[in-house]
Amino acid sequence: MSGSLRLRMIALAAAWIIPLLVLGGLALDRVLVGTLTRNFDSQLDFVLTAMVSTADLDEVGEVRFLRPLGDQRFFEPYSGLYWQVSASGQDFFRSRSLWDRVLGPAPQGECLEPCRYAATQFTGEPLRVVGRDVQLPGATTRFYFQVAQSTRDLDAQVRLLRAILLWSLGVLGLGLLALAALQSTYGLSPLARVSRGIADIRSGEARRVDDNFPIEIAPLVGEINELLEHNEKQGEAARRHAGNLAHALKTPMSVLIGESEGRDDPLAQTVMAQVQVMRRHVDHQLARARATGQRGGASTARADVWPTLEAIIRTVGRIHSDRGVTIDLAGDRRKVFRGERQDLDEMVGNLIDNAALHGGGRVFVSIGGGPGQVEIMIEDDGRGIAPVDRARLFARGERLDTDKPGTGLGLAIARDVAEIYGGWVVLDESDDLGGLLVRLILPAVDG
Repeated sequence: MSGSLRLRMIALAAAWIIPLLVLGGLALDRVLVGTLTRNFDSQLDFVLTAMVSTADLDEVGEVRFLRPLGDQRFFEPYSGLYWQVSASGQDFFRSRSLWDRVLGPAPQGECLEPCRYAATQFTGEPLRVVGRDVQLPGATTRFYFQVAQSTRDLDAQVRLLRAILLWSLGVLGLGLLALAALQSTYGLSPLARVSRGIADIRSGEARRVDDNFPIEIAPLVGEINELLEHNEKQGEAARRHAGNLAHALKTPMSVLIGESEGRDDPLAQTVMAQVQVMRRHVDHQLARARATGQRGGASTARADVWPTLEAIIRTVGRIHSDRGVTIDLAGDRRKVFRGERQDLDEMVGNLIDNAALHGGGRVFVSIGGGPGQVEIMIEDDGRGIAPVDRARLFARGERLDTDKPGTGLGLAIARDVAEIYGGWVVLDESDDLGGLLVRLILPAVDG
């Protein structure tokens, strides 16, 4: 499966935390609201008990209280606190606070034990009612005692409680998710260090991944380092065999060249040309093998660009002195290539030699580039190359100018070695000289 491991861990934590908080919130809401409701009912139970304990019959058999109930709200019309005593065939005995209203009977019928229920018979005033059927001494009928109170205050307390519960659990949930994110970030940070270590190896900054890791990650790092060591040994063996093969081929090629020199017959000239092509191929593969082998130690390899280019320009100038080729050099003298001097010679030598061979006689080489890079620009005053033909030049052995000597491997060698170091080669048009502009971008040592 693809995707972010960190996001998976956060999503898993969220899938566990959120349902638990919801279930816990619902359970807590039920407990707290039930507690508020029971406390509310307990106050009504107390009033109901007081009513029953102070109730008595008068001389005509109607209920009267021996002493008035103490809460002043019973005497204020529509105060929200009411009591009522009713019986079959008798008038309602009720608090003054009811004024012209009457409490309804219990929805469940008889209430030999206290009945508690909600009533909505008063418009805009929800009530909580506690009622009980009582047989008073000397009475021939059963009386129904009721105490009712508006639930506006209770509902307000419940809303406040739920609001506090909601935002507190929300803050708790966000805090737990933030903790999960922090934990996953911190917990996965060693893997990020492993990734950076591998990137340093690929860029040549290091040869091995640092082994200072937690015990859970240390075996993985150890396996990576062992794999790197194993690959280095295999690569070194392959390069050694390639080098031995190349050197073994050079001897018979030198014999063929020696036998062909000084002879004018077509066979000797053909042998000479083909052996030169073979030697160039061998040199190409040796350059690739050497660059690949040195890449692992590129963190310690350095090559000053300016002196290297000066030496190559002198050599190429002597080779093409009979054609009057002029090669100029300018740019940043402080640039340092992060790699081997031989590989820089191989890349730049091929490019400058191509410019001198296929140009009109003038070659301009400049050095530039931003932080961490060195850009070597090689321009000539030749006919240039059309954009549609530039990609063909990177194919091994591909040549657009067959009138000039060569093997067609120069650009391919420069590109292959540059890519091994993480660089690249770009073909463009020279604004100053009108011919081909080759940009060679390579890693550089800053400072």
